[in-house]
Amino acid sequence: MRRPRLHTLLFLVNLAILVLPLSGIALLRVYESVLVRQTESELIAQGVFVKEIFKNALLRQGLSPQQIQQYSLPMESQTQTTEQSTIQVTEPASRWKPRAAKLDLSKDTILGKPSDPLPATHTPHRSISEAGAQTMAIMRNAQITTLAAMRLVDSRGTVIASTNQSLQQSLMHWPEVSRALQGQHVSLMRRRISDEPVPPLQSISRGAGVRVFVAMPVLHDDRIYGAVVLSRTPANIMQALHGKRYELAYAALLIVGVVLFITLVTSLTISNPVRAVIAQTQRAVRGEKGAVTPLESPYTHEVAELSQAVAHMALTLEQRADYIRDFAAHVSHEFKTPLTAIKGAVELLQDHSEAMTAEEKNRFLQNLNNDASRLENLVQKLLELAKADTMVLGQERTLITPVLQSLQETYRHAGLPVELQFSGDSLAVNMDEATLSSVFTNLLENTRQHGGHQAKVHIVVKRSQENVSIVYQDNGTGISSANAKKIFQPFFTTARNNGGTGLGLAVVQSILKAHNGQIRLTPSQQGVRFELELAPAPST
Repeated sequence: MRRPRLHTLLFLVNLAILVLPLSGIALLRVYESVLVRQTESELIAQGVFVKEIFKNALLRQGLSPQQIQQYSLPMESQTQTTEQSTIQVTEPASRWKPRAAKLDLSKDTILGKPSDPLPATHTPHRSISEAGAQTMAIMRNAQITTLAAMRLVDSRGTVIASTNQSLQQSLMHWPEVSRALQGQHVSLMRRRISDEPVPPLQSISRGAGVRVFVAMPVLHDDRIYGAVVLSRTPANIMQALHGKRYELAYAALLIVGVVLFITLVTSLTISNPVRAVIAQTQRAVRGEKGAVTPLESPYTHEVAELSQAVAHMALTLEQRADYIRDFAAHVSHEFKTPLTAIKGAVELLQDHSEAMTAEEKNRFLQNLNNDASRLENLVQKLLELAKADTMVLGQERTLITPVLQSLQETYRHAGLPVELQFSGDSLAVNMDEATLSSVFTNLLENTRQHGGHQAKVHIVVKRSQENVSIVYQDNGTGISSANAKKIFQPFFTTARNNGGTGLGLAVVQSILKAHNGQIRLTPSQQGVRFELELAPAPST
């Protein structure tokens, strides 16, 4: 199975991270809303100019107060409140009353296509029609540049100026028109449904699916003379992107360059060190010793930890392999000697048993029994050593005093006096009773094999800082400086003829190491002196 390389994944991840904001903008329709609000702002600005032009043209007509009352609507208090709520005034007494665009595709409802105009129910006054005609000429000239559809209605909703063919028709049934004639400023969106084919991308605004409508009242002296209705299709996102295609191409190249740079940096700081660790492990697999070492330039903390962990693991495996190889050689040697003796004795008994005296037969049988006992003892010690090497620290709690007193009584009957000395209260260690007994049994058996018939043991137990300290002292012949460095090595013994296996101290050391303790040989004027450190039992 072909798997992607790390630098390939890094490239794809970095590219996704950089492209994600752009896709997020598209999904949330943020940029499309910006285009809609831009169109709304333009229509608001155009509508303000149209209504001011119409208002000035109307005022020049010189309408009488009676005509003004007849052809305009009063600005009621509720209507004034509604209108004022749509105007953002920067200061209470300021003359500036800007109107901000507020349409949002993600929040506002898109209404359906506007219904067709209805026949007018009345004929506008001549003065209003004349003012509308003057304004319409300006509107149509402006549409050539602004592309916005503009309509001007009187106070009853009849079109008096338009950039299309809807003159003398009523738009009172349009919600934006009726609300504008109540004094409100209205902005809304309607769906744009066209029977024409899809225009090319170069088309400015005909490819969008919505159309923005803005309506505002024509006000003067708290009277509503009419309303201005403007509409235009905003540019959609594809058209906007097409207009910025060269800039976007440069941005895409820049993004790819940034991604490649980031990928290169991350590859140098992550991928290359990982490959170096892999190369070291492959050399170790081929059998090269010391091939795995901590990297000199890991660059990152995690890779440094990985390199050190792999190097430590490789060193541990090498040491374990050496230990197993040496251990196997020692086991083979230790088993070979008694097995050879047993085989030889059996062959002699088979070939010459009839010619042997009873004394000779008994001597050979005794040799067989001694060699079998030696093999049995060796197997037992090997099992103890294997168990000690695989021990797991638990939550055991054992009092030292009862264990040592029991061993004291046992070895007193065996001819080995043991003197005990306890400092303070009875101490407990983090070890089960059988294991603790095994530790001291191996030490006492070691003294019996090497100390002679006059051997004695003195054991002192006391509290030492955070651990339990035990001093084991006998009065035997001691250990030479040359042998002192080897006593904890498996199978090293100077009492092989007395049944020694050379595994007792190795078992003790493994047990204590598994229980966060230690044993060391310290100088002594007579005999052997061991100092043991045992972890105290967990508090209950």
